[in-house]
Amino acid sequence: MKTTAAILVQTGQPLELWDIEIPRLGRGQVLVDVLFSGACRTQVLEAWGMKGEDRWVPHCLGHEGVGRVLEIGPEVSHVRPGDQVVLSWLKGTGIEAGGAKYACDGKTVNAGGVTTFQKMAVCSENRLSPLPPDVPAEHAIMLGCALPTGYGCVFNTGRAVPGESVAVFGAGGVGQSAIMTAAAMGLAPVIAIDISPEKRAMAKAFGAHIVIDPAAEDIVAAVKAATGGRGADLAVEATGQPSVMRLALDCVRPQGGRAVIAGNAKAGEELSISPGSLNQGKSLLGTWGGDCVPDRDFPKLASLMVTGRIDVTPLLKDRYALTDINAALADLREGRIGRPLIDMSL
Repeated sequence: MKTTAAILVQTGQPLELWDIEIPRLGRGQVLVDVLFSGACRTQVLEAWGMKGEDRWVPHCLGHEGVGRVLEIGPEVSHVRPGDQVVLSWLKGTGIEAGGAKYACDGKTVNAGGVTTFQKMAVCSENRLSPLPPDVPAEHAIMLGCALPTGYGCVFNTGRAVPGESVAVFGAGGVGQSAIMTAAAMGLAPVIAIDISPEKRAMAKAFGAHIVIDPAAEDIVAAVKAATGGRGADLAVEATGQPSVMRLALDCVRPQGGRAVIAGNAKAGEELSISPGSLNQGKSLLGTWGGDCVPDRDFPKLASLMVTGRIDVTPLLKDRYALTDINAALADLREGRIGRPLIDMSL
């Protein structure tokens, strides 16, 4: 049996649509009919070769989506055929089965534990979570990456509590997710910083109390002014730019301020900071997907969605067919969209 997939054949070149042979399922593997996929800047960095040498080409891409289980391999117990599931790169319950290997015209096509730029995908059991009740499938792609990462940067890695202030640098998918969950959970003020007027307006709609145009204002001064001169309790960086990572640390308060770095920088870039910031009691924190645990955090996020405390609809207004995958990645790279919604039915 074959399926159509968007394959990275050579970095820096458009993805190619190949019909690849689906392998026999091994222990802990699950065959999923992918219904919707999202995409994030990690795929942009991979596709454009900005993560360094890629030893795995040709390979599948995509790490967030929603689908329906078609078949399960030996010892799979977490999902059953017919289940609707969230596909995520975040590891949850179940067997870690490793990556899949497809075939096409005598070539081996590599894949990670989950890939979603394809009609059907062989996934590792631990990358699948049951679709939460009452969450629309096309909205649930946000559970695969951006929403738990943004939420987790604030509440898991950043250890924020209601009433604290947060400054979010970069209002793309992860940044907007941090903004909307922070506002919904009672942080104040929520400060959004982005060069795009459209993204600043969206941040306002998602609950940001203050928006800052970095091209028109001194960011550190503006954040201090918004926080009574103290600096923010927490900063979340979601741009992938080292200069902005440094700014995030500059904007948090001495003695307890935390700056969480979520953005992926290009390979070879380095971050330089003044050690004096650390001597002031500020913390610079790395994160792995907001340190989210799907079994623990997806239900919390689903509850926020179902009760209307957050609404991801504005981020997903741009819908693409799989045949338009290169346009979707280009629009994401140029900041023209929030999160592409790749609809496999188109």
